[in-house]
Amino acid sequence: MNQNRIRIIKKNPFVSGPIIYWMSRDQRVEDNWALVFSLELAKEYNQPCIVVFNLVKKFLDATRRHFHFMLNGLSQVQEKLRDYNIPFKILIDEPTENILKIVKQTRAGALITDFDPLKIKRNWKQQIANQISIPFYEVDAHNIVPTFVASDKLEFAAYTFRPKIHKLLPYFLEEFPKIERQRYSIDIDTEPIEPENILHNLDIDHSIREIKHLVPGSDNAKAVLENFIQTKLHKYSELRNNPNYDYQSNLSAYLHFGQISAQRIALEIKKLNVEDDNTKSFLEELIVRRELSDNYCYYCLDYDNNNGFPEWALNSLKEHLKDEREFIYTTEQFEKAQTHEDLWNAAQNEMVRTGKMHGYMRMYWAKKILEWSPNPTEAQRIAIYLNDKYSIDGRDTNGYTGIAWSIGGVHDRPWVDRPVFGKIRYMNLSGAMRKFDVNQYINNNLMARLL
Repeated sequence: MNQNRIRIIKKNPFVSGPIIYWMSRDQRVEDNWALVFSLELAKEYNQPCIVVFNLVKKFLDATRRHFHFMLNGLSQVQEKLRDYNIPFKILIDEPTENILKIVKQTRAGALITDFDPLKIKRNWKQQIANQISIPFYEVDAHNIVPTFVASDKLEFAAYTFRPKIHKLLPYFLEEFPKIERQRYSIDIDTEPIEPENILHNLDIDHSIREIKHLVPGSDNAKAVLENFIQTKLHKYSELRNNPNYDYQSNLSAYLHFGQISAQRIALEIKKLNVEDDNTKSFLEELIVRRELSDNYCYYCLDYDNNNGFPEWALNSLKEHLKDEREFIYTTEQFEKAQTHEDLWNAAQNEMVRTGKMHGYMRMYWAKKILEWSPNPTEAQRIAIYLNDKYSIDGRDTNGYTGIAWSIGGVHDRPWVDRPVFGKIRYMNLSGAMRKFDVNQYINNNLMARLL
């Protein structure tokens, strides 16, 4: 495999012992560069490969909805790995202690994990790296072009990032090798994953129920992709920004939990040999915009607070801190969709009920939180809290970056100065009404909630 996908977190000499792949962000067997590398290393050193996943009892604002989707996907990962004679073990509780413990118990020869720019994951990795004496590798199995290769700095906007990605795509957008059945076995306790039993022992909000419209797992992700290509892609450019039409891919949950590879999606689109506005628009979102989010969260550790906003936006918002707000709502009022505006309430209801919100409405939703909050700091906190708690793809670089774009002008430019917003791009109800049938959207979500 392309060695540029790999980097060393801790450079130590290899010792004879099993190769441990600590799966985290990329929860799949097929099309997984981190697993490919782990198996290559195991084959090179004539050692078995073990896959482990560490489940913390509480992760940010994730709820039953998120853990249910993830655990049912992981149970399928375990079944598929069994077919390749690769043991899969789930660990529960504090990750640093658990990973160090299994490294010691198995007398591991090397540790591999997948890339994740979020601070909490990076801290775990650093704590582990400080305490092990074996090689520790990180593989970007999430992005087509590895984040640490695509750019060596925080990109200003999509137009500065796009040429870098397009230049590197020919080197990285390649077909995946087939996984081979592992020759070597190892005696390790691997109990079957029983999602319901595990869920009962987690310190999470169980009132946020699982979603029904998407079924977890890599096979189901591929089915959703196939349906999108066959029935929606031909009108994607025309209808994707209309919340009353279901012409988005519905792949974000699968991408977030790593149950499908963005590279696999791009390869399937490329196989169509069609270069029109639909495929170009979709690949722009899948590759450039999505990987730009990883760039932002990797190079800006303030991705979840106002300090991550560009200087022009910070200054502009500061100038308008004392502007009179016509409406100010509490976190609870936002959460219960108790604002004065039916459109915003409908968007919040959609997310609470289905675990997703249409892309256009997500922008509108976040900007109205800015308009109706006492200050930008509180607005960003509320938006992140609601998105992470209810959206099935919350706690994701796309979410943090999208909120920072909406509230803090990240990857955007200054616009006309106005009250509260300053020079942040403005969105309002009349603008939404020009784009789509607002009443239809409101009625759809109101009726769905009542049902």
